[in-house]
Amino acid sequence: MNACIRAVVRTSIYMGRQAAGIQQGYQGMIDKRIIDMDARSVSNIIQLGGTILKTARCVEFRQKEGREKAFKNLKEAGIDALVAIGGDGTFAGAELLSREFDIPVVCVPGTIDNDLYGTDYTLGYDTATNTVIDAIDKIRDTAASHDRLFFIEVMGRDSGCIALHAGTAGGAEAILLPEKEMAIDELIGQLQRGASNKKTSSIVIIAEGDKNGGAYNIAKTVKEQLGFFDIKVTILGHLQRGGSPSSFDRVLGSRMGYAAVKALISGENRKMVGMSCNAIKLVDLEESINKHSFKLEEDLLEMTKILSI
Repeated sequence: MNACIRAVVRTSIYMGRQAAGIQQGYQGMIDKRIIDMDARSVSNIIQLGGTILKTARCVEFRQKEGREKAFKNLKEAGIDALVAIGGDGTFAGAELLSREFDIPVVCVPGTIDNDLYGTDYTLGYDTATNTVIDAIDKIRDTAASHDRLFFIEVMGRDSGCIALHAGTAGGAEAILLPEKEMAIDELIGQLQRGASNKKTSSIVIIAEGDKNGGAYNIAKTVKEQLGFFDIKVTILGHLQRGGSPSSFDRVLGSRMGYAAVKALISGENRKMVGMSCNAIKLVDLEESINKHSFKLEEDLLEMTKILSI
């Protein structure tokens, strides 16, 4: 997100516009936490995780009265267009504000789940996935040294994108996803086959939204039926949401921020900046909000099963 903020501010200034930052998102709009920004305001931030502007949930913004208050504060601050970075909740708020008060908005997809329609990648997804892969690699060292079965739970309440791709890249023996339920019996059979093939350690990746009830519950059930395994559980949690962004995410954030400003200057409104086949494109914001993007790649699951023998 910081790479995107940097690109928005500097592109705006280069094109003869003024830039302002809204601290803590929609809550900041309501509370008048709006600051002027210049080229130096975004120096030395491209390598930082998170967002220098911070973010917050805002219940008041969900009501029209709250959005009206936010709009009045924007006008008072001289703001005539918005770039909003976030997920579907951010998008829905921006779309409503734009329709109700006729302020141009362009959104940039920022979510580690990579589940927004109209873009191949969202900001943060690549960094989060690489963080998970790094953790898997380190845990595998312990698993191999001590002949252990590890269950690793990663983020993904509704989307298994991180679990699927990190599990594939990390050589997991099995991957459990919200989109495709794997019966515990099937998982146990897979682990038993590995043990019969003299596999002494295994890694199972579980997305937090998997219907079997999470890593601890699954590990307990497996332990009851496969008592010969030394089983451990690791919940990666919010570790996945921080850290210095990857090269890919820095470039993606820069491209999307630059494109968002250009789109607003050219008169676009209620659009999302996406990337498809390595090319920037604009998608109708309403379409992005109402459609779900992540399609389960069945071939990766089949491949993982085959390569885990």
